[in-house]
Amino acid sequence: MLDKEVVQQRGFHNVYQDGQVVGFQVGYRSTYYRGIWLSMSTGFEVTVDGEKFSGAQVKVTVGGKTCTQEEMKKIGNVQWPNYEAAFLTVAKPGGLKLGVHQIEIAWGHRTSYIPGGMNFGPEGGPPSRKLVLVY
Repeated sequence: MLDKEVVQQRGFHNVYQDGQVVGFQVGYRSTYYRGIWLSMSTGFEVTVDGEKFSGAQVKVTVGGKTCTQEEMKKIGNVQWPNYEAAFLTVAKPGGLKLGVHQIEIAWGHRTSYIPGGMNFGPEGGPPSRKLVLVY
């Protein structure tokens, strides 16, 4: 079940590998009114409490398939439906401290009928939400 807001509270947590915190994960609901092929996405930028993460720092998981942002642009068989959150895994050694964080996610995608595509970022202001990290 998706949260009403674009930036999802559900799934917001630190990521552990071999007992160490290596980053964090946050969900994002598409702002496009219908699903898109993941390869149509132009990328994600996550900002947490003013610190920006982009490019190779952010991996994307949709439909159980995890890829880098570069791989995402070349995958032609993964669809991101509008009723499913994409989970963004951000590499940040030590992760985030427990508590409240201001999260912004900028995202863009290409469409065949809008030259230049659609970008949801600094110009219009990226979707932003305060989330509570509990684990």
